[in-house]
Amino acid sequence: MKTASRSVGSTALDRNRASAHRDVAVWLLVCCFMVAVMVLLGGLTRLTHSGLSMVEWEPIIGIIPPISDADWLPFFEKYKLTPEYIKVNAGMTLVEFKGIFWLEYIHRVWGRAIGLVFLLPFLWLAFSGRIGKGLIPRMIGLFLLGASQGGMGWFMVKSGLVDNPAVSHIRLTIHLGLAFLIHGWMFWMALDILADHRPRPARLEEQGRRAVGRWLVLLTVLVVTTLLFGGLVAGLKAGLIYNTWPLMEGRLIPSDLFSTGILDLFEDIKTVQFTHRGLAELTVLVAILGWFRGRRLLGGATLPAVNAVVGMAVLQVLLGIGTLIFVVPVWLASAHQMGAMALLTLCLWAIHDVKRRV
Repeated sequence: MKTASRSVGSTALDRNRASAHRDVAVWLLVCCFMVAVMVLLGGLTRLTHSGLSMVEWEPIIGIIPPISDADWLPFFEKYKLTPEYIKVNAGMTLVEFKGIFWLEYIHRVWGRAIGLVFLLPFLWLAFSGRIGKGLIPRMIGLFLLGASQGGMGWFMVKSGLVDNPAVSHIRLTIHLGLAFLIHGWMFWMALDILADHRPRPARLEEQGRRAVGRWLVLLTVLVVTTLLFGGLVAGLKAGLIYNTWPLMEGRLIPSDLFSTGILDLFEDIKTVQFTHRGLAELTVLVAILGWFRGRRLLGGATLPAVNAVVGMAVLQVLLGIGTLIFVVPVWLASAHQMGAMALLTLCLWAIHDVKRRV
């Protein structure tokens, strides 16, 4: 009887632990979704030229929006002193200013909301023992990285408030890269937690599994590199010129690439766009060829996560081509940016899935 009692108690304890771990995983996935929405809002803010409408960073009191005309006027008067107003939007009315202000305001408030949705449940989950002690340092590191992202966002905005009415494309790319890093880190931790309480998927032959795993890691490196160059393209507004594909200036390889040296890779509009295009084409080629080779190595077996990666890679390059040819319409450019987020997420899911099939 005692043995049976212990068995029942052990089973109940295991269920409670599994439930607690699921709570942590769901919380992390909610935060992942919020970061994805943040990336969408950031892209819309940039594409609608709304990002320089708020000229101060007030993490606490900045959450209170202007309501009356008396509230709005100080914001508008400060904006009138910026290079963007003086050189681009001179004569803008208060009504027009409100149109660009609200999107940047929502973007900033959403960032603060992510911080709260992460911090408060983390404290409760940690003190209630639902988060394993080994995970707590990683969670703290993730929170600090998120806090630094807010500072990086303001550092980026400041670059457009001095002389040139545009933010630094380097700072914008770092800001974007940090968002993808935070999202990917949280998503991977959620996958780890869920995997601890799920049966292992069907085993794969070792040689094929290793080959597919290496291909997915290579593909993920290409995806990350391509999206970072996409940040440079966005910051330099390089998508507004050379709006043909596959030719650029009527040629596969345009003239005057790297005309002033290796730094053109990060500074020259033509070189940056050509590099982004080339990386995107290489990425989809590696995705398709690797998929066919993986099927052969695995005896014709296909994995849902791997299939999703290849499908998204093809869709993403089509979104990029469309964004270029139609000269960066807001909706299409936003879809392209979120396609990068979806593709990276699927790559991580596929790597994690293959890694477990031992």
